[in-house]
Amino acid sequence: MTTEERIRLQKHLVETIGLEHEKEGMQPVSSRILALLMVMDKECFTFDEIIEELGISKSAASVALKMLQLRNNVEYITFPGDRKRYFRLKRIEPYHIFEESRKKMQRNIENIGKILTLKANPQAPNNHFLNEIKQMMEFFIDSLDHLKESYLKRHNSSNFSS
Repeated sequence: MTTEERIRLQKHLVETIGLEHEKEGMQPVSSRILALLMVMDKECFTFDEIIEELGISKSAASVALKMLQLRNNVEYITFPGDRKRYFRLKRIEPYHIFEESRKKMQRNIENIGKILTLKANPQAPNNHFLNEIKQMMEFFIDSLDHLKESYLKRHNSSNFSS
């Protein structure tokens, strides 16, 4: 595969991943910026490079980058002697992502519990559905620690054999 072909495929993947982020509720420009920083070989982009690469306005890029920074998806770095800011994916401890998912599921479990206690008819179809969702989330939360341990064992053993 030539460099040009790889870059063309990367740009197509930026669009595909951007659309997936949109389906999850992220704004279109934020989605594309996040995908750009994930996909492309270049890991740090200046504000102007992002605008040029995605063909977006300065105001749209500015708003999107602020939102991505607030969400802890993106950060910027600077280099000595260079006044420009370079944006990149925010590098966080990988398990933090799963802890955030755990917290979100726990909040949903608590809210569903509150909903179910306020319902007049505990046998209503919606209540059965909500209870099933609640039980499934409780199962997933209980399984997360086991999955993390299994991953660490596999990951650490593969590191020692390398």
